[in-house]
Amino acid sequence: MGKRLNSKVVVVTGATKGIGKGIALMCAEEGAAVVVNGRNEQDGLAVVRQIEESCGTEAMFVQGDISSEAACRQLIDAAVTRFGRIDGLVNNAGIFPRGSMINTTEALYDSIFAVNMKGAFFCSMYAIQAMQKNEGGSIVQIGSTNGYKGGKDLAAYSCSKGAMLTLNRHIAAHYGSDRIRSNWVTVGWVASEGEIELYQNMGISESELRKRGETYIPSGRMQTPEDIAYGTVFLLSDESTQVTGTELHINGGIGL
Repeated sequence: MGKRLNSKVVVVTGATKGIGKGIALMCAEEGAAVVVNGRNEQDGLAVVRQIEESCGTEAMFVQGDISSEAACRQLIDAAVTRFGRIDGLVNNAGIFPRGSMINTTEALYDSIFAVNMKGAFFCSMYAIQAMQKNEGGSIVQIGSTNGYKGGKDLAAYSCSKGAMLTLNRHIAAHYGSDRIRSNWVTVGWVASEGEIELYQNMGISESELRKRGETYIPSGRMQTPEDIAYGTVFLLSDESTQVTGTELHINGGIGL
């Protein structure tokens, strides 16, 4: 891969670990200046150091919980203050606690929607305002196979991702004239730190988790953060200037 994001400024939410970290690192490898967002300062600064040392590009960490509108505004403002503009936004931050329709509490519902949908909405809003002042930009919504129906024990999470899918189409339909694009990535089953920890808490080892993935996923393996990053970089790059409102399935065939 070449420097497909050379001179671009990309903001990645939830970028201190897992899929977000993988996306942030690959964006930097492709030449972008990267704004790393997350709640854990130690992990965020570690990602920035890794980018600066291994990729030779600029990076900054903006600590914040994007479940608040103010934090979303602060994130985008900090990126513009440091780099002068924003070319790309990756709405990756998300939480996925379990809960079915009949046992999801109001507090659980509100916490999921605050991060997964409210955060994506307001980060997109402020990014669009910044992009309108420049030459446009690209927004990537990190979705899920659960956004179409969802597992029985992921009711609120699935609904939050379904709302994000509508957000994706709304932006694509109404801001194309500003040369602002929005695309959705359907994430399959990724062996992220969070997923591994979740299953370990249920007494299932990482090796057993991966064996389940080999059986369940048509492609024969779980996806990696790098798998998701490859598609995200394409959607952020100038190679996809005519691509908007799409759903890019990086899921190994789950749900087809």
